[in-house]
Amino acid sequence: MTFRMPAEWAPHERTWMAWPGPNPTFADDGELAEARAAWAAVARAVRRFEPVTVIAGTGHSASARDLLSPDIEVVERDLDDAWMRDIGPTFVTDGSRLAAVDWVFNGWGAADWARWEHDSKIARHVADLADVPVHASPLVNEGGAIHVDGEGTVLLTDTVQLGPERNPGWTRQQVENEIHARLGTTKAIWLPRGLTGDYGMYGTRGHVDIVAAFAGPGVVVTHTQPDPAHPDHEICKANVELLKSQTDARGRRIEVVEVPAPTVLRDEDGEWVDYSYINHYVCNGGVVLCAFDDPRDEIAAGIFRRLYPDRTVTLVDARTIFAGGGGIHCITQQQPQVCV
Repeated sequence: MTFRMPAEWAPHERTWMAWPGPNPTFADDGELAEARAAWAAVARAVRRFEPVTVIAGTGHSASARDLLSPDIEVVERDLDDAWMRDIGPTFVTDGSRLAAVDWVFNGWGAADWARWEHDSKIARHVADLADVPVHASPLVNEGGAIHVDGEGTVLLTDTVQLGPERNPGWTRQQVENEIHARLGTTKAIWLPRGLTGDYGMYGTRGHVDIVAAFAGPGVVVTHTQPDPAHPDHEICKANVELLKSQTDARGRRIEVVEVPAPTVLRDEDGEWVDYSYINHYVCNGGVVLCAFDDPRDEIAAGIFRRLYPDRTVTLVDARTIFAGGGGIHCITQQQPQVCV
């Protein structure tokens, strides 16, 4: 049978995370402490709904156990950074067996600050810990750069998979062929680019999981920026129109659910923020949603409660995570449950 990546709302066996350690993303002890507190808050929120395993860098498990609840498993492996969505494997299943797709990881397009000697091996470490075989891919890709509905459709962005920093010389058709072969998808919906802030120093150059995500068969939640002063205002309008014009792999017209961005436009350094509620994580019985101490936090929570009426929506402050270049979805990776 064909292996496929299940939708995020399908049952999970557990969630995998990585623990922040000293690296260029967290410039000093204060920033590192703040990051660890933020990562721990997400891990504890997810643990309310399913098992969590955290990989800590060699020699850093004690700092993880100090902040994590005792029922969260901590294991040590060499690490460079802490973005498990991107460095970890993408789990796929044929219905009775589980496997782990190991994409090529090159530090988000060989960003000049990034290190990836150890992170490029984490997918295989996780596969080994999960006791599943590895499906190696030659495509440079990250877990935050894909989003699937579990029924044959995948969301991608031009500036990631087709960017010269990752896959020079690959055509759109070649990328699609490889994605479909690994994920069991048959249709790709391409967005032109990501949010403006995602092209800054610690950005990913356009990950889709901060822009748009499936929230059910034929349903996509998408980031919108109501304020025309922010450059994402026009980008988001174009994304909404593009998505509304699309059908999924089963021929359903895409239903677009717009989620307005938080009201804040710039960070403390005056840079455009890419704060987004789209970068959420769906787990067994719950949705862990980014919060920004913003008036629109509860508006977003209400939208997700309507989308997931049988799950508990938990808001976790994600501003520290976004300062490092990602959100809650970026630091979590689901391992699907397989019935045998």
